[in-house]
Amino acid sequence: MTGRRTRLVAAAAAVATLGLLASVLVGCGGPRAPYAGITSTVSTRAQSGLDAVRGFHSPRGFRPTPVPVRLEIPSIGVDTGLQRLGKEPDGTVAVPGGRHRWDEAGWYAGGPRPGDLGSAVILGHVDSRSDGPAVFYRLRELRRGDQIRVVRVDGSVVRFTVDRVEQYPKTRFPTDDVYYPTGTPRLRLVTCGGTFDYEQRSYRSNVIVFADLAG
Repeated sequence: MTGRRTRLVAAAAAVATLGLLASVLVGCGGPRAPYAGITSTVSTRAQSGLDAVRGFHSPRGFRPTPVPVRLEIPSIGVDTGLQRLGKEPDGTVAVPGGRHRWDEAGWYAGGPRPGDLGSAVILGHVDSRSDGPAVFYRLRELRRGDQIRVVRVDGSVVRFTVDRVEQYPKTRFPTDDVYYPTGTPRLRLVTCGGTFDYEQRSYRSNVIVFADLAG
């Protein structure tokens, strides 16, 4: 194990020991965006944990991992640019926006970059009342072994293999499985799922794809 990897694993262990990651609530839709995608809240403690591990990704003498710019999932016909997502003033993770918000996914830039150690998180809308199916409409169709490609700004490609696809009620979002620091590169894709609550104007569940670095 290299010195760099040792430091990374040690950092992740320290984060776990200190309990720096708190709950993350992922919801869907809202009064202004019925049938929309997702919003997620990352607590201050959770972000501190991500930052603690991310700080070891590019120590002096190492080039930073290129940022992701495109997501390709051939088995479900996804070929989308990636918006860079930050946080809203209320602390929620921003969702893909602008004129292409329904047909583009977004990468949460507050976490690891795809290919770095840890879980990179990509979010996308599932559908829209006005525009119909969105970029992650078929996400629930993925199966174990399906391939995911993330193209980075320098033209390099990092490949992931789907391990499993799960659906969780929003009240039982698997925070640790999605955001917890890991010693290997992983990818999480998140959108809405389950039944639609017309009173709350949002989906009741989230569909999450868990993928590991291929090969």
